[in-house]
Amino acid sequence: MISCLPLDLATGALLLWLGLGLLGFLLGGWPTAACRLIFPLSSVVALLLAIAGFSALTAPPDQLQLRGPLPALPWSFQIDPLSGFFLILLGLLAFAVSLFATGYFRTLSGPALRRLVLQYHTFLLGMGLVLLAANAFTFLVAWEVMALASYFLVVTEHEEAGSRHAGFVYLLIAHLGALAILLGFVLLAGAAIAQGGPFSAMLHAPLDPFWASAAFLLTFFGFGAKAGLLPLHIWLPDAHPAAPAPVSALMSGAMLQMAFYGMLRVDFLFLGKLASWWGPFVLGVGLATALFGVLFAAVQTDMKRLLAYSSIENMGLIMVAFGLALIFRAHGLGALAALALAAALYHALNHAFFKGLLFLGSGSVLHGAGSVAMDRLGGLIRQMPQTAFFMLLGTLAIAGLPPSTASSLNGCSCRHSCCRLPCPKAPSARYCPWRPPASCWR
Repeated sequence: MISCLPLDLATGALLLWLGLGLLGFLLGGWPTAACRLIFPLSSVVALLLAIAGFSALTAPPDQLQLRGPLPALPWSFQIDPLSGFFLILLGLLAFAVSLFATGYFRTLSGPALRRLVLQYHTFLLGMGLVLLAANAFTFLVAWEVMALASYFLVVTEHEEAGSRHAGFVYLLIAHLGALAILLGFVLLAGAAIAQGGPFSAMLHAPLDPFWASAAFLLTFFGFGAKAGLLPLHIWLPDAHPAAPAPVSALMSGAMLQMAFYGMLRVDFLFLGKLASWWGPFVLGVGLATALFGVLFAAVQTDMKRLLAYSSIENMGLIMVAFGLALIFRAHGLGALAALALAAALYHALNHAFFKGLLFLGSGSVLHGAGSVAMDRLGGLIRQMPQTAFFMLLGTLAIAGLPPSTASSLNGCSCRHSCCRLPCPKAPSARYCPWRPPASCWR
């Protein structure tokens, strides 16, 4: 009875999210009441999910199977330490994002809020189901629910052509990736899929090296499309800026990590016989993705696009650690493989929290200043001191700096020569880079 607690708690939390989405759809005519009721309750449910994840770290794996649409296709769920780790990530991030969404979405009209609340909680439900899925049928359905719900959230402002284009590209890449995952599952356990067999059947899939490599490439391509790896990153720099800030925080902090979870579940656990070239291949893709992301992030002026390219960079870094784990495992170096895998998991957790924080901060800046164009912003620390403080924390985390270096930002004042820079529109005038007047950019 006690051993089933983590799975019962996790499935109960997901059902509550579904219920809150439906309740929010019904209460959409009263936007203030819906925001003040639904999103705080959603944050409480997120904590329950995180508690289930913590419990799963030390509890034995549990399974639950329900009758599906066909007798041979049951709904199958399982919780184990790996899914528990990512449930913690999802639950804690959703807790913070849902609290932030309480105030962020309060200005939406009734019909728009009605749709958004349902899509938001369906998105959370889909990600949770991905982590609990115990057979290929359940996993693919959950993956599709997550993809469709996130698509509708990306096109929240569908009146704008840019949002529609970003949504179309995202949906196209998402379905190409889903098709690749399906084909990879077919190669791994074709007969087991047709019979609704559990994922554990894939551990014993009799594949020769050629078909094992084909399954690896297909699943890595499919999950890489969702993770934003090169050359499948094209959806990410447009989708994140188009989505509302709480949605961007969830997509970057949690949804990208669902792709990493899929790689761990399939490419690391199911494909036990590793080819010697898999690790170097993943390592090369990760290095190229990280380099691409950081180079393009460095030239961005839009805050949300910068964070989107930073997400590409960080997913590349996670793939570097994952590739090293594959290399070490292929050569029988279990301790080094575990160390590399721990680094990848730790950075996934770290990225979820600091990138979620920075996207929420960008949403606060957008609401307060009306723009996220960094070349037009300055001096916000005076008008938005709390946002500035939390953005500073996120910036220190993304830079890997200790908190003690934060004091260096105060070393420059307008009395120093480094703060008397020429204005672009009036070279004879001088300004402080931390508090530039708007007239310099008009």
